[in-house]
Amino acid sequence: MKSCARVCLPLIVVSVLLSCSPAQDPNVKAATYAAQDWLALVDSGRYGESWDNASALFQQKLSRERWESTMGGGRAPYGSVVSRQLKSATPDNNIPAAPAGKFVVIQFRTKFANSPTLIETITPMQEPNGQWRVAGYFVKPLE
Repeated sequence: MKSCARVCLPLIVVSVLLSCSPAQDPNVKAATYAAQDWLALVDSGRYGESWDNASALFQQKLSRERWESTMGGGRAPYGSVVSRQLKSATPDNNIPAAPAGKFVVIQFRTKFANSPTLIETITPMQEPNGQWRVAGYFVKPLE
């Protein structure tokens, strides 16, 4: 009986921790799916369409033309995505220089054909209609 307590208690603790993880949060799940759908547009070079599908905040900060030229010159040289792995997804209601609202900061470890592994940070926000749309996108070297 004593050995069951040693094995069962840690399993119960792990189960409780996993059931409380942010990945189980429906908002985090919805935001992550929205980010992945949006990234599929970016990955296929459909930058204008990715702008069309971004949040109103994103569109207010950056014109469609500027987004297309920035992405064409900045991300295209990385080449195609070889792999993308979810690193973290964290709800955040206090994003600097953004209005109050629901955001999720999502990070992926992404390997591109022509670059070392990079960290992509995508920040979807919940729009007034309840939809999650990307409000921010940044790429930086893996530290």
